Amino acid sequence: MKETGVKTEEKKQHFDDIYVAETPVPFKERILDALEYVSDEFNRRAFDRLVLPWAERRATAAGPLRFVDLAACFGNTTMATLYGMSYEAIRENWRDETACETIDGARRLPARTTGIDISPSAMAYGERVGLFDDTIVTDLNAPLPEKDRAVRRALKEADIVISTAALVYLEPKTVEWVVDAFARGEGEGRLLVNFLNPFALEKADATKRALLEQLDFVGSESTRHRRLSPLEQENYPGEEWSLLEIWVLRRRG
Repeated sequence: MKETGVKTEEKKQHFDDIYVAETPVPFKERILDALEYVSDEFNRRAFDRLVLPWAERRATAAGPLRFVDLAACFGNTTMATLYGMSYEAIRENWRDETACETIDGARRLPARTTGIDISPSAMAYGERVGLFDDTIVTDLNAPLPEKDRAVRRALKEADIVISTAALVYLEPKTVEWVVDAFARGEGEGRLLVNFLNPFALEKADATKRALLEQLDFVGSESTRHRRLSPLEQENYPGEEWSLLEIWVLRRRG
């Protein structure tokens, strides 16, 4: 099995082999289906409430938006938020190796999309099917001086950044770097991020502090993420679901 370089909490389930697959079908079968990964249903709902009305006004006034999916994997959350697709619609779209090669939906906003992820195959898929206009393959946890300048530029220029169920994989210094890059951009800009419970709660607290130091809080929702795997249920006795806290923030000024 190839190494992905993703750093996963020891008690959290590893899905490395899925992330290096050529298509999202294994992701659909083993995560969306087997673990009832419903969180994108709620990411879409939070996006529609806290981001979409502002984004429609901005697009009308300023033209196409710059949309960044950070740690995007195969782009399911871009499908949920930018395309407005439901959990069931994403599952149906990814039902087999043929169906997944066409996105059965359209963007709800004029936007140029950038996917950023450590997985070359996931980024190749996203670009191949048109989810992402641009892709950057990089290890976000690499030492700071080695980070791709293209990532900083993409974050700084972005109107909308989403990073869902992904911050748990990032080192605290990486999170600070990401927040700083986005905060330095011009215009309001909106950031949608997730925090997971029961995973890496101390890291989540540090991330929240980093976000609030440089960005303004817009709103939040709390809901379900996915079922815990058997391994995770052993590590967290009495828990069946991973819970999701969704935050939306904006640039200051």
